Amino acid sequence: MITTLLMDLDDTILDFRRCEAFALTKALEALGIALTPGVLSRYSAINDQHWKALERREISREEVLVGRFRVLFRELGITASPQEAQAHYEEQLSRQHFFLPGAQALLEQLKGRYELDVISNGTAVVQDRRLAESGLEEVFTHIFISQRLGCDKPSPAFFDACFQAMPGKRREECLIVGDSLTSDILGGINAGIQTVWFNPRHMPAREDIPADWEISALQELPGLLESIGG
Repeated sequence: MITTLLMDLDDTILDFRRCEAFALTKALEALGIALTPGVLSRYSAINDQHWKALERREISREEVLVGRFRVLFRELGITASPQEAQAHYEEQLSRQHFFLPGAQALLEQLKGRYELDVISNGTAVVQDRRLAESGLEEVFTHIFISQRLGCDKPSPAFFDACFQAMPGKRREECLIVGDSLTSDILGGINAGIQTVWFNPRHMPAREDIPADWEISALQELPGLLESIGG
């Protein structure tokens, strides 16, 4: 029986794409750079590549945070400081907490019926502020942020650290809900935890990273939980 939902935060509960665009606009404005749709698209691709490399343990978190701006500025021929851009971006991102459609209603529906916990690879100072200012800090029982645990999803060590903080919790009573195949779903596979892939953009599945279940809207989750005995 499912008693605990381990939920990703960005692009599962909070609309990270909207938060990212707003924060990036403000960060680049501070450096005198206009954010065009093309620049935003390229930044998002570079950012995703860097986070995927972190998941594979190929680069450090610092290389993600500063390196994405270094690559972007190099491509654009911009001489601005990547470190300064990262500082502005982090400050702005920490203030943004736009919810995905249906997320708040879903959490209200699930709260009290399940233990709700956050599992996030996001930067601690950013996630702390967003969770506090959005009110989510009061919704979740545990908040597991990889930077504090010293390891990132999808590493089994991340989930080992989570369960060390939840004595007596059994993995078979937990369910991971997240949008990332390479972080959330692969993490569940690595850790022996069942997974629900939240796939609102109808991305193609991967045979090498099979989720146990898939939903395209958050409103589908309560019914799924009922069907699997949650």
